[in-house]
Amino acid sequence: MPAIERAAAELFLNDPSLEDFDPDDTWQPAELRRFIGKGHCLVSHVGEEMAGFLVSEPFGRELHIWEMDVLPRFQNRGIGAGLIRASQIDARNSGFRALTLTTFRDLPWNAPFYSRLGFEELTALDAHPRLAGELANEADDGLPMDRRCAMIQFLD
Repeated sequence: MPAIERAAAELFLNDPSLEDFDPDDTWQPAELRRFIGKGHCLVSHVGEEMAGFLVSEPFGRELHIWEMDVLPRFQNRGIGAGLIRASQIDARNSGFRALTLTTFRDLPWNAPFYSRLGFEELTALDAHPRLAGELANEADDGLPMDRRCAMIQFLD
């Protein structure tokens, strides 16, 4: 999973506003094991090879997507959308009322991608302190806040 995350992160290296972005700053195996142990992480394979993954964590009645990556050579084949759809099914079946995430609002493979899959940008962050706090943490980590957003998809 860290190798897939690292490879997918290379898409960000040509963005001048992310000069401090480190593609080697990936989730550590111990962190991933903790998330996997909570039972809501997903992987996708093409043949015998892991092509992508989605890491999520429950927060009350919401399932938060921390990371979703697909190896560059397998992108644009519907694998990421399939991971999101599988996460939606898992969340509904597990009784969650929403999926949440934070992402770049301006990159086509970020907020516009999630919007096509039914997510909406949260504009009233005072009504969602957990996501407001996550965006503040991202700002502390050096991400450009004018480009970041929180998104939610309410589940029926």
